[in-house]
Amino acid sequence: MRSSPPGNRPPRTHSKAGVRPASPQSAQLPPQLPPLPADSLAMALTVAGDAIGYVRNGHALNDGFTALWRHYPDLPASTRGAAQDMIYGTLRDYGRGEFLLSRLLQQPLTEPTIDGLLRVALHRLEVRADTAHTVVDQAVEAAARIARGGLKGLVNGVLRNALRQWDSLMAAAELNEEARLRHPKWWITRLRKSAPENWREQLLAANTHPPMSLRINRRRTTLAAATTALQTAGIAYRPLGDFSLILDKPVPVASLPGYAEGLLSVQDWGAQQAAALLDLQDGQRVLDACAAPGGKTAHMLESADLQLMALDADPERAQRVETQLARLGLSASVKAADCRRTQDWWDGRPFERILADVPCSASGVARRHPDIKWLRQADDVAGFATQQAEILDALWPTLAVGGKMLYVTCSIFAEENSLQVARFASRHADCQRLAFADGQLEARWLPGPEHDGFYFALLQKHAAP
Repeated sequence: MRSSPPGNRPPRTHSKAGVRPASPQSAQLPPQLPPLPADSLAMALTVAGDAIGYVRNGHALNDGFTALWRHYPDLPASTRGAAQDMIYGTLRDYGRGEFLLSRLLQQPLTEPTIDGLLRVALHRLEVRADTAHTVVDQAVEAAARIARGGLKGLVNGVLRNALRQWDSLMAAAELNEEARLRHPKWWITRLRKSAPENWREQLLAANTHPPMSLRINRRRTTLAAATTALQTAGIAYRPLGDFSLILDKPVPVASLPGYAEGLLSVQDWGAQQAAALLDLQDGQRVLDACAAPGGKTAHMLESADLQLMALDADPERAQRVETQLARLGLSASVKAADCRRTQDWWDGRPFERILADVPCSASGVARRHPDIKWLRQADDVAGFATQQAEILDALWPTLAVGGKMLYVTCSIFAEENSLQVARFASRHADCQRLAFADGQLEARWLPGPEHDGFYFALLQKHAAP
């Protein structure tokens, strides 16, 4: 996922019938209560509700995690894991909690922490029906400590009311498109139009758990050595290629043998295609124009001896690229610069290869970054398309005659993919679209069991006519 959207806005809050919240005039501060046990479900629900409220206020989940772990520094690993599972599940269920709350509330909730808590609890009730009463009790315990007294009663009333009418609520949710498909309406409409043959399958895939794939650092180890270490650690896997494999089940990065030593990296199998598609050769001068977090940068350097420059407009993200390369024992010229402002970073010497992994809606990695469903709005796609066109036009003069540029997005929307490339080629007479090994002029990797959604197009520069 590259960059930030051109304008995050918090989603709308809906409400309708069911339980009426207490009026501000009658609300009382809760009595002094002992803190929640750090290893309790109530604590995990509290933490997860905080994260959902953060995202609903328009902030990225990764930033939310940073704030959460700073606020809750002593959480045991089990509570942190349970909270993360509920956060991701609730965010993947976009539209589900919104629909259920619209049936259970008469008016909007003004307490974001309680709103988040209820959404998490409703998600938990759906996926862990066997623990329903425990979930309700623990959610009420959490509410008693994070909001005014009247809202503790509201949480209790909403969740018990939900249990009483659960079957009818679920039946009604299946009749609501956003609740059933767990995506914003505009997203469903756009995809139905651009991919009429498989739009539904793409949406369903985006609601699943993402796979965990590894890339072996061929400069430091071999696939055989890496797989032996995984077997010794009891981590099940299967090979994907000469230097890649996919785990049967995701595991914490810290538990991967050789990760800290730079022997391997976590990278989606789809993202791993970029380095191969660029046809890299030793000695080439290469530009990674939008490099952070650095996975593709590192993969290119592992694949060939290159003179590589990596750019990112955000200094903190550029620093992450350097950190990534240092872990892997690789080096490149990393600069914090906007690739569109070539006067700030280009010395006039052309590049033989350019990777343009441009900022996009990240709609192809929504299951991995489910906050995208909540943060993106319909007009953001046009904003990204404009930014992509500016990047391509700015980079093209820096490409050598005969050189190749790989255009990459992790989007599934045509405006950012095939339409973008077609418009660029029509503006530049010296641009030729190259076919891939299968004879196609573009590669569309849709979200599936082995990889996320990606788009690739390879462009070659010829002498001006």
